[in-house]
Amino acid sequence: MAVAVERKPSREDTESSRADGRRGGWRRRLAAPGWWRALAAMPVGFLVALGLVAAVRAAYGWHPTVKWEAVTTVALIAVPLAFLAGIGCFDYWLRWAIGARTDDDDHSGHGADSWRDYFRVNTDHKVIGIQYICTTFAFFVLGGLMAMLMRAELLAPGEQLVDANTFNGLFSVHASLMIFLFIIPVFAGIANYVVPLMIGAPDMAFPRLNALSYWLLLVAGVMMVLSYVAPGGPFATGWTAYAPLSVDVPLGQQFFALAVQFAGASSIATALNFLVTIITMRAPGMTFWRMPLLVWANFTTSLLVVIATPFIAASQFFVLFDRALGTHFFTPQLGGDVLMYQHVFWFYSHPAVYIMMLPGFGIVSEVISAHARKPVFGYKMMAYALIAIVVLGFLVWAHHMFVSGMQAWIRIPMMLTTMLIAVPTGIKIFNWLGTLWRGVIHLRTPLLFALGFITMFTLGGISGVTLAIVPFDIHVSDTYYVVAHIHYVLFGGSVFTIFAGIYHWFPKMTGRMYDETLGKIHFWLSFVFFNLTFGPMHLLGIDGMPRRVADYASEYATLNAIVSVSAFIFGLSFLVFLYNMIVSWRYGPVAPANPWKAHTLEWMVPSPPPKFNFVEVPRVVGGPYPFGLEGAQHAYFPSRRPAPVAAGGGAQPPEH
Repeated sequence: MAVAVERKPSREDTESSRADGRRGGWRRRLAAPGWWRALAAMPVGFLVALGLVAAVRAAYGWHPTVKWEAVTTVALIAVPLAFLAGIGCFDYWLRWAIGARTDDDDHSGHGADSWRDYFRVNTDHKVIGIQYICTTFAFFVLGGLMAMLMRAELLAPGEQLVDANTFNGLFSVHASLMIFLFIIPVFAGIANYVVPLMIGAPDMAFPRLNALSYWLLLVAGVMMVLSYVAPGGPFATGWTAYAPLSVDVPLGQQFFALAVQFAGASSIATALNFLVTIITMRAPGMTFWRMPLLVWANFTTSLLVVIATPFIAASQFFVLFDRALGTHFFTPQLGGDVLMYQHVFWFYSHPAVYIMMLPGFGIVSEVISAHARKPVFGYKMMAYALIAIVVLGFLVWAHHMFVSGMQAWIRIPMMLTTMLIAVPTGIKIFNWLGTLWRGVIHLRTPLLFALGFITMFTLGGISGVTLAIVPFDIHVSDTYYVVAHIHYVLFGGSVFTIFAGIYHWFPKMTGRMYDETLGKIHFWLSFVFFNLTFGPMHLLGIDGMPRRVADYASEYATLNAIVSVSAFIFGLSFLVFLYNMIVSWRYGPVAPANPWKAHTLEWMVPSPPPKFNFVEVPRVVGGPYPFGLEGAQHAYFPSRRPAPVAAGGGAQPPEH
């Protein structure tokens, strides 16, 4: 593996570059990739969209020549692409396309020497990972504030703060931000940082594509947020955006549909990058059965993303065609099929549940093994369970449609497959408990969140099995029982694993230790008030309170008051986490290379790792969790491993 050695700029170099910058002035700024060029390119993109729409409408004799809804739709594609071109995402490929000089070994955009390097196009997987994590947490805060506003409105019956239309926009944007802009991409951020280190790779297989994936996500997030302030009001169709309702609502729906396309493109590019990286860039000796379970989890998640994501892209394209081109995919009077949208949407969206769960399964496996000082119980069975979930995840989509009016006979096979998918999930819970059994347990913050996940996800899984039962599902469909279920699965499940992973790898990412006391306060506040927030929603749903409503009958007032007050405290608990992360990153104790005494490869390099991860290529000789196994070893660096001495006194080469 070749490692680039960079010369530190001298004082004369710095002064010369400053002089050149002064001489070049604004022309140099606009020519160089970065924020100045990106900001200048965006109005150009809008003018291109305006001209294109006017030219096409004039050519066909349509009046008026300039139709602003059409201009907005085209601009929502042209302006983001202009921004991406300006920021520098396409520079290398454009140079290659026109035959200009390109250098594959050019690492000028790689690594971070200051905080400014996190605000540009960067090809270092570790920088990109932190970009993902910080950006997605910003969207998490926005989505959380929307949730707080919704709970303030629902504190008591009647209108409190917002009207019904505003409330509809709040829950729509809230759910979209949490799913598309937080849970899915934050897992990609953690994996971006950790997976190449775990497999002994210097970077991802396609560093420039990796950088583009992040900036596509940023574009999608900004577009999703702007949908709330779009002319005519925010999109208010929920994160499902069911047609034909989504065809006839205000312009904000356009923002949603195209934001989903950009987010989907980001996900697919990231998934392809992970697949190629894991298949082709593992260290010598790392077979598939020596990979850490987090690598297995991201491998199977990437398969799900590549197969499933085009379906949600298709569903939103159909909506855009109906809105912008006058097609009638979802107009029953003209031969359209409204159920087709739901089938296409859920064929993506139930696998998406596992896209939001499988990386968390991998994180929990790493955390429990390291902090319980035991090998993962049933390692191969855990990997096979991940593969089984990938297969079964595509066979359960229609359980979301039991009351949609689809053919009744589909209900029974979907009920059975939904129950069947609980088997590989149950295997994982059993194996995590087996790993904990008689382990040397250290109840640090990462393990607390992992244990909280097992508890919450088990409860969410049980409520999911009840929803698979057709008569019960019909009774509680579109009630707060469903709201409780999805939050126990996606917050008590996914988000608890995200916190576990952030705390676990925080020393590796920052080179600092977090405050353990604050971490435990964050956990207990989250655990207690999460249950007080979403637990009562099961009772509200069974009693018949519908979800997605801005008002409710007075008989539901007491439980709603408990839910709202608990939600406020639950939301405030995040401030403890935020304070701990920011202050510890700056002032925390210096972290050793391996504070948890784990065995996977990321803990064999300094904290934080060097730019290209490894000074020499490690060799893998065993499984990733050799805790307590005498003589067992996961990997070693050839230059650091002393040769064993034979009985006759002669040195023997290390076993490869």
